[in-house]
Amino acid sequence: MNLLDRYVTRTSFADYDDLKKSYRVNVPERFNFGRDVVDEYARIEPNKTALVWCNDSGEERIISFKDVSENSNRIANALYKAGIRKGDAVMVMLMSRYEYWYTAAALHKLGAVLIPATAQLTYKDIIYRCNYASVKAIISVTAKGVGNYIEMALPQCPTVKKVLTIGKLSCSEDFYTFYKDARADGTDFEIDNLTSEPMLAYFTSGTTGMPKMVQHSHAYTLAHILTSFCWHDCKDGGLHFTAADTGWGKASWGKIYGEWFAGCAVFTYDYYGKYTPLDLLPLLEKYKVTSLCAPPTMYRFLIKEDLSKFDLSSIKHYTTAGEPLNPEVYRKIIEKLGHPIYEGYGQTETVLCLGTFPFMEPRPGSMGKPSPLYEVVLLDEHSQVIENDFCEGEICIKYNPDQIGLMIGYYNQDGNVRSVWQDGYYHTGDVAQRDKDGYYWFVGRDDDIIKSSGYRIGPFEVESALMEHPAVMECAITAVDDDVRGQVIKATIVLAKNYFPSDELKKELQEHVKHTTAPYKYPRIVEFVSKLPKTISDKIRHAEIREQDSKK
Repeated sequence: MNLLDRYVTRTSFADYDDLKKSYRVNVPERFNFGRDVVDEYARIEPNKTALVWCNDSGEERIISFKDVSENSNRIANALYKAGIRKGDAVMVMLMSRYEYWYTAAALHKLGAVLIPATAQLTYKDIIYRCNYASVKAIISVTAKGVGNYIEMALPQCPTVKKVLTIGKLSCSEDFYTFYKDARADGTDFEIDNLTSEPMLAYFTSGTTGMPKMVQHSHAYTLAHILTSFCWHDCKDGGLHFTAADTGWGKASWGKIYGEWFAGCAVFTYDYYGKYTPLDLLPLLEKYKVTSLCAPPTMYRFLIKEDLSKFDLSSIKHYTTAGEPLNPEVYRKIIEKLGHPIYEGYGQTETVLCLGTFPFMEPRPGSMGKPSPLYEVVLLDEHSQVIENDFCEGEICIKYNPDQIGLMIGYYNQDGNVRSVWQDGYYHTGDVAQRDKDGYYWFVGRDDDIIKSSGYRIGPFEVESALMEHPAVMECAITAVDDDVRGQVIKATIVLAKNYFPSDELKKELQEHVKHTTAPYKYPRIVEFVSKLPKTISDKIRHAEIREQDSKK
């Protein structure tokens, strides 16, 4: 069984129009995911599988909701005894260890603010986050060098009172020892929280400027029912995998909240060595994952490989988000796996804003149609709603006091809040077009749009054209200042296996773009690189490429 009927008014829909009109979430005044979902499953179906975990050392665990409930109680009780209280910020860097799920549920039960973070942070990143958020405790692995960075950072993090680690660290207490003897059958405290109170905070990827701290309330978990049940197509008794570290916002989209509401178990792979998407394929086959969400980067990698070696027939539904999906990648995945990819769009500040839902026809390269949680519009440069089809505008969400899933705000940054909230709309900063059937098509970040010889050129269209060429594994399109044209297009390209940089290949790729899209959109500058600069959440950092070029 699942808990969907308690929180949504409908669980089946005839088509998109029915979903948009009828989907509603019952939002209680008081709600706590740790108690009302984790503990409730432990009460009514304790042996129901919550998590299927394995790592690159060959270990595995099949974890029930009873396991999550009892271990989260132990952790919550131990943290409470150590002085962690409602509203305290706790930064968690546990990669994809199963203890992350125990810890997240524990912090929710406590009413503390969970701040997931990647173990790729440096000591400067840790100092910035701890001081900015007044972090009171850190719970972390020590692998991948993050333990050393914690030790280096702590003298400059005066608010941190407790450090718990999996792995030895001179400045920390062993996490297992810390909580193993605490009470498991309940909590030693009573916490009452409103659904509207803070529960979770993410630091953005920092694609522009310093990372901002995005705050979400307890209602954020309820909003992700749409993400997982309606978009990922998670089924009761199924096994869903989202390719994301727990330090990324995408983990909340596909590794805990919506899946567990739907009664769907979560699959996770915890790795510490060198990793490629091919490492995952035998695991998806072995554990019979039923739905998969992966970033375009992973799909771009997979289409260059022989997938016939793996039995992936258990996977019935594929999704992607984080960056737009190139149409060529979409077509190759259908050819190799027999299923389309259902694209979606959202931000750290939101849940799913636009989506191609299971009962919709996917259109390669389209993000889909607006989520029923939001009123999504395109605004022009004068903040006027664009009614006409095929006109570029900024993706914006109209304010509604009853909506859920949109951030509470940026912590301690009033200026940034004002910059994204204007005239009753939340401004995403992303530019798109809408076609005559209501599908949205990504053009680019507002600051990524290239203005060359009087033309406005979205980088995604040029990137998609390049991706159709077999030599291209990944690419990024950016602008370079030019005295004559204002800006010219530059392509930074990672080549596929068995292709090598040459002047002949540059010319071939330029001619390919000229014949695939409008000739004026071809890249006048082509640079071959071994890898593209990316954020910790694996998004291409176009801004860093522009910055590097400006220094040349």
